[in-house]
Amino acid sequence: MIEVSITEAKRQFSGLLAKVAEGEEVVITRRGVVIAKIVAVVKPPKKRVLGQERGKVVISDDFDDPVDPLTWR
Repeated sequence: MIEVSITEAKRQFSGLLAKVAEGEEVVITRRGVVIAKIVAVVKPPKKRVLGQERGKVVISDDFDDPVDPLTWR
């Protein structure tokens, strides 16, 4: 975690954003008191769509037929 004053944050804003993009957290202070925290934005995972794989998997008609254990290998 990087801690900087408002003045430093104004001067080094682009560099601080580069650090945030690398996974670092930046805390901005005013007279030693924390007033803000900059963190990277995490994109939510894509929403899953029901049936998006339809037609890509084929199950044979005899899938659930009993299997003779003597002939199965």
